[in-house]
Amino acid sequence: MLSDEIFIEKFIAESSERLGKRQGMFTKGLAQVGISTLKSNAGLFFWMDLRRLLKEPTFEAELELWRIIINEVKLNVSPGCSFHCSEPGWFRVCFANMDDETMRTALRRIRNFVLQTKGLNNKAAIKKQCSRSKLQISLSFRRLDDFINSPAHSPMNSPLVRT
Repeated sequence: MLSDEIFIEKFIAESSERLGKRQGMFTKGLAQVGISTLKSNAGLFFWMDLRRLLKEPTFEAELELWRIIINEVKLNVSPGCSFHCSEPGWFRVCFANMDDETMRTALRRIRNFVLQTKGLNNKAAIKKQCSRSKLQISLSFRRLDDFINSPAHSPMNSPLVRT
């Protein structure tokens, strides 16, 4: 199979098309409830911005929100601090391992959670939040170094390592 170049080309093209379609559907569904994502051009995951759901802008609050999402919402997302994000509130969502039904279930769960958490029943408010800015992440090497060297955020303290 791997030596069949025509098969491999078709497989990669079809896989890329499916991943792009799923990513687009997922991020559009999140946008409907005011959840922004970082623009990406390829890959198996995207970054979801839940900063506005944090009780305070700290990595401890991010981990608290992550535990709620895992235990109560029943979604498997990864907190940004596990990937040394310089700002709390970003969550990595892997969509490549989902079929369409699983994606719809995940969207329904996160929508319900966001609407319950913030009472966002006003569609105009949701659209305004979604379009208010074009998010970008910029890495400051000094901030990144400070973060990496912080004892509270060492890789051994990562929630992914502990679980």
